[in-house]
Amino acid sequence: MKLSTKGRYGLRAMLEMALNADNGPITTRTIAERQEISERYLEQLLIPLKQAGLVKSIRGSQGGYILSRSPEKITVCDIIRVLEGPIAPVDCVNELNPEECDRSGFCVTRGIWTRVRDAIIEVLDSYSLQDLVDESRTHGQNKAEIIYDI
Repeated sequence: MKLSTKGRYGLRAMLEMALNADNGPITTRTIAERQEISERYLEQLLIPLKQAGLVKSIRGSQGGYILSRSPEKITVCDIIRVLEGPIAPVDCVNELNPEECDRSGFCVTRGIWTRVRDAIIEVLDSYSLQDLVDESRTHGQNKAEIIYDI
C-alpha cells in the first residue's frame, strides 16, 4: 500500500492547523506556503476533510480553517481514511467492503494481507495530531519553519 500525495499533504495541512490552533483560523494560502503545497490542490483536500467533520471553515477577513476537534482526538488514521479511502493492501481484505473472490475459502495468503492491514491501522491509529505537534515541539522547530516530509 502506497499513500498518495492526498494522504501525505492532507496530514501535513492538518498538522499545520494543529500547530497553529492557538492563533485562530489559518488561511489556505498560509498552509500552502508553509507546507509547499499548491493552494489549489490543498483546497481540494480540505473539502473531504470538512465533509468528514475534521475541519471547519471560518468565513470573513479573519477567516480560514480550524480543526473541528482537539488535536488529541484526531488520529492519523482518521485523516488517511478520509483522503485515501479504506485501508487495505489488497481488495479482498478491504476493511469496509471486502471483495469476495473465488479463492477466499482456501486462500492461504489472505491471512497475511489481513495482518498487514491490521498492523497499518494499528500504527496509524496510535498517533494523534497532538502526538505530532508534541514531537515537532520536542525537536525545537519554529512553527513557521516546519515542513514535514510525511
